Amino acid sequence: MNSSHKSHQLPLSHLLLALAIVAVWGTNFVVIKVSLREFPPFLFAALRYIFALLPLVFFVPRPKASWKNLCLYGCAIGVGQFGVMYFAIDGKISPGLASLVIQTQVFFTIGFAMFFAKEGLRLYQAVAVAIAMTGLGIIALHTDANTTFVGLALVLFSGFSWGVANTVSRRAGAINMFSYVVWASAFSIPPLLLISWFFEGGTEGMASAMTSATAWGWAGVLWQSWANTLFGYAAWGWLLSKHPAAVVAPAPLLVPIFGMGASAFFLSEPLPLWKMMAAGLVITGLIINLFWPSLKKGLAKA
Repeated sequence: MNSSHKSHQLPLSHLLLALAIVAVWGTNFVVIKVSLREFPPFLFAALRYIFALLPLVFFVPRPKASWKNLCLYGCAIGVGQFGVMYFAIDGKISPGLASLVIQTQVFFTIGFAMFFAKEGLRLYQAVAVAIAMTGLGIIALHTDANTTFVGLALVLFSGFSWGVANTVSRRAGAINMFSYVVWASAFSIPPLLLISWFFEGGTEGMASAMTSATAWGWAGVLWQSWANTLFGYAAWGWLLSKHPAAVVAPAPLLVPIFGMGASAFFLSEPLPLWKMMAAGLVITGLIINLFWPSLKKGLAKA
C-alpha cells in the first residue's frame, strides 16, 4: 500500500488541473482587492454566496449532511473566513500577505483535530508551528499603512474560521463537496447581509453599491462564486477522490506564491527581503508539517 502511494504520480492533465486550481485560489486575492473598490466587504461576500447558491441549489441534490452541520460550515466559511478576510483586505492588510497568513488554517485544523481526537502535539508539528509563527512575527514587526496589526489579526481569525470549517466538513463524513458548498452557501448569506445592512449603510447603501458597480465589479463577484468557490472546490474534491491525499495535498502550498506574485505584478505590491523571509518561514513550517512523517520513513528505510 505504501509503495503504491510512494510511486503514485499525477497524470499531466490532472497536474495541470491542480495548478489551475491553485492559480485561481492564489490570484483570487488580487480580484478581491480590485472588487473591494466597488463593493463593501460584507456585501461583496454575501453576493459571492448568493451566486454560489443560485440557481444551482435547484439542480444539485442536498448532501448527506445535517442542517446543523451545513449551518456551522456556512457561517464559518462565509462569515468567519471570507467576510472577515474581505474586511481585512479592504485597507488593513495587503492581498499578497493575506494569501500567506490565511495558510495558518493548516495549524488551526491540526489543533482542532487534536482537541477532538485527544491527541498530543508531536515534536515535528511543534517545530513546524514555531517556524511558521516566527514568520508571522516578522510580519507583525513590519506593520505599516498597507499591513496593520489589526489586519494581521483579522486574517489569522480567518484562518481559524477555515480550520473550524474544515473540522465541520470532516464531521459530515463522505459527502459530495460540490453540493455541500452549494447548500451551505444558504447559511452564509443571511448573516453576511445582516452585517452589511448594519455596518455598510443599510438598505440604501447596499442598493447604491450594487447599482453603481461596473461590469468589472460584477465580474469579480462571479469570479468569486464560480471560479473560486464552485470550480475550485468541485475540482479539488474530484482530484482528492482520484488520488491519495498525500499526492494532492502539497499543491495549496503554491497558493501564497501565486498570491504574492500576482499582487506584485498586478498591484505593484512590494516584495522586500523581510516579506520574502516571512513567506519562506511560513511555507517551511507548512512543508515540515506535511512531509516530515514521509521523510522520516524514507530516512529509516535508507
